[in-house]
Amino acid sequence: MEWQIIIAILIAIPIILFPVALIWYLNVGGIVTAVKEARARRAGRDKELKTTLTIR
Repeated sequence: MEWQIIIAILIAIPIILFPVALIWYLNVGGIVTAVKEARARRAGRDKELKTTLTIR
């Protein structure tokens, strides 16, 4: 390969990968947040159920 092609590839790779990495980061962050919220809801629901059963 000629050096111009190598330089073009080296410049193009970060330009292509930056948006891909950004979208991946946003998706993973959303999934992590959803899992944390689901765990918190489940823990609250379990705690409420235990309290209700204890009172009766």
